[in-house]
Amino acid sequence: MGTNNKKLTYSQSGVDYGSIDPVKVSAQQAAAATADNLTSFGMQEVAASRGESAYVWQEGDGHRALVVEGLGTKNLVADAMRTIGNRTYYDQIAQDTVAMIVNDLIVVGALPNVINAYFAIGDSNWMNDQERSGDLVKGWKAACDLAGATWGGGETPALKGIINPDTIDLAGSAIGSIAPGKLVLGEKLSDGDHIILVESSGIHANGLTLARSIADTLPDGFATKLSNGRMYGEALLSPTHIYVPFVRALLEKNIDIHYMVNVTGHGWRKLMRATQPFTYTMTTVPPVPVELDYIAKQAGADNKEMYGNFNMGAGFAVYVPAEGVEAALSSAQEVGLQAWDAGTVSTGPKKVVIKPLNITFEGDSLGVRS
Repeated sequence: MGTNNKKLTYSQSGVDYGSIDPVKVSAQQAAAATADNLTSFGMQEVAASRGESAYVWQEGDGHRALVVEGLGTKNLVADAMRTIGNRTYYDQIAQDTVAMIVNDLIVVGALPNVINAYFAIGDSNWMNDQERSGDLVKGWKAACDLAGATWGGGETPALKGIINPDTIDLAGSAIGSIAPGKLVLGEKLSDGDHIILVESSGIHANGLTLARSIADTLPDGFATKLSNGRMYGEALLSPTHIYVPFVRALLEKNIDIHYMVNVTGHGWRKLMRATQPFTYTMTTVPPVPVELDYIAKQAGADNKEMYGNFNMGAGFAVYVPAEGVEAALSSAQEVGLQAWDAGTVSTGPKKVVIKPLNITFEGDSLGVRS
């Protein structure tokens, strides 16, 4: 990949994990110092969940998990495409937002109970566009149903001066329950475990800042046709898979899950998110979505840049012992998803090795925990 002489990296487009991650780690350290406050409610945090995608605490004999997530800038693509595609796309944008929330929640073995919404607008007039706001509400409800969760409530502030007029910042939170014995935090990761990769639906909701920057350089912008005949903007708006049905199937089959990862920011570097110093060797690379291949070529980005920031066709990963591979693969098939027995875990220095592409990500390139 990467044939353009003028290279555009993810950090150059405005998202630099080297600046963001240290603040996240600092916040984790400060947050950990407040953990004793839970004891007054008869609860106790699961300290190992600090730095994971979801926070877990013990409540009686069970566990609960909590996550807060945001959409990012994908809705700006929908706004641009409305003038081209004659639809709002906000039903799909709603699914993207809910997916960003619940896909982070389920990696610890939790199934979502309640999802709350945060719709922050730059001007109250945003809500007067009944087609757009109606699609957002309809899509959010449908996504909650797909996740098997109740839409509990939310907040709709008008933040003039903070958010641009006629734009919206979408985010939310979810609380989930973890059944006894189903907590997944990586402690069971072992030499010889298999890494099952599950297909993405495309770019999902990560990397849109770079994708939008590329559209600005194209003569036809988001209306540019890709090799499969789809418009670039339309392809970017493919809604993010909600992986809750897949994880529910895994849990119902009592598959011995050793770890799970939602592949979003940091791309395949996220495969080494667990604290243990293992080497993760990938021997199978799923087909790359057309729009991600196009982004690579237009940005002049090499494979390491792309796989270090995008899902590249694999939106979720589950780690199981050898005897759980077939059941995990069949669980994905049962819910309409393609999956691959793509790699293995071995004792060694913390790194991800993608053998078919000759790429190695060292452990120090993933600064997501204190």
